Amino acid sequence: MADVGKKQLLALQEFKARGGGSLADVITRACSKGRKKRSSAAHAEASRGCLHAPGHGAVKGSAVSRRQGGPGGAEVISLGISMILFSWDDSNKDYFKMMTNIIILSVLICISLSFWIVSMTASTYYGTLRPISPWRWLVSILIPLIIASRGFKKKSLDHSGAIGGLVVGFILTVANYSFFAAMFMFFITSSKLTKWKGEIKKQIDSEYKEGGQRTWVQVFCNGGVPAELALLYMIESGPGEIPIDFSKQYTASWMCLSLLGALACCAGDTWASEIGTVMSSEPRLITTWEKVPVGTNGGITLVGLISSLLGGTSVGVAYFISQLMFVNDLDISAPQWPIIVFGGMAGLLGSITDSYLGATMQYSGLDTSTGMVVNHQTKDAKHISGKPILDNNAVNLFSSVVIALLLPGAAWGFWPRG
Repeated sequence: MADVGKKQLLALQEFKARGGGSLADVITRACSKGRKKRSSAAHAEASRGCLHAPGHGAVKGSAVSRRQGGPGGAEVISLGISMILFSWDDSNKDYFKMMTNIIILSVLICISLSFWIVSMTASTYYGTLRPISPWRWLVSILIPLIIASRGFKKKSLDHSGAIGGLVVGFILTVANYSFFAAMFMFFITSSKLTKWKGEIKKQIDSEYKEGGQRTWVQVFCNGGVPAELALLYMIESGPGEIPIDFSKQYTASWMCLSLLGALACCAGDTWASEIGTVMSSEPRLITTWEKVPVGTNGGITLVGLISSLLGGTSVGVAYFISQLMFVNDLDISAPQWPIIVFGGMAGLLGSITDSYLGATMQYSGLDTSTGMVVNHQTKDAKHISGKPILDNNAVNLFSSVVIALLLPGAAWGFWPRG
């Protein structure tokens, strides 16, 4: 077996040094080298046999030659398998990846065309439904799939989170490209900030996960409200981009701002928690204004509030830019710049709402054995604030619901008319 391993290594080295060649040629060269070495050894052994036992050297040499002459079938097969694996790793990896991408794209195109046929059939049958173009179907499937797969590879999502993100992304993208732009900004910035200064966060947060590793529960608590609003938006006005104008399309505009508010709320809370916890400023509890340890639910800082404002603004900017890119009749509609201001206010107010719910309905305790803030009661935990009614995911969900329901109505009173 040792000889077989040496031959395999020799063949692999020769294959790599000479830039490849056919598998049969390399195996033949390796076996020929092994045969020459064994023939020399057999000849020397036969000569020694003739010296020590006259008349029997030829027989002994012949036996040695038969025993060590050429490689057997098992050796050739073993070497061939090694060569196949070697050439697969070095030569065919890129080809396999390319073919996989082509197959996936072909399947997605077929799915998109199938959806388009269904939408055309439904539009023809009912007469009031606007069909969705095959290009929109393809973009709605392909782009969320790429984002979800990259999020999984970078450990921003686990398996269930990637599937949940794919579903939410598909619904938002097929409904309105501006919805997708806002969601994309929230996901990218939140993922980057979650990984930012992770070593410090490990020492503060007892539930910190490397890279974030969001599950399907977290995905739907942050994206469930926007996904539902996107479905209602498609029922109301059909898929497509519209300017936000209360004087012309009140219900559809209200739903657009409601969805933007929910995403900006989640972005503002994420920015505040991910940036505020690693800064040196000491947080204060929002209900009593007492100083609390870093990581306490309901603790706020000036840095955190500014971060929440910027987080919501970033989502508003993404929505506004996509409006400029995809909406055609902006010149006869109300100004769209208030979208940016609305996003910033939704992020700030959403973070404040989240902090208040966290301070009152989410348990926070200081574990004396580790010095970390925990979200559940233990024998070593000293109570800081809140009651064990909601967890962090539920707090995020309720905060986004509150902002999505209340803020569009308030914005209607101040929104410019076209």
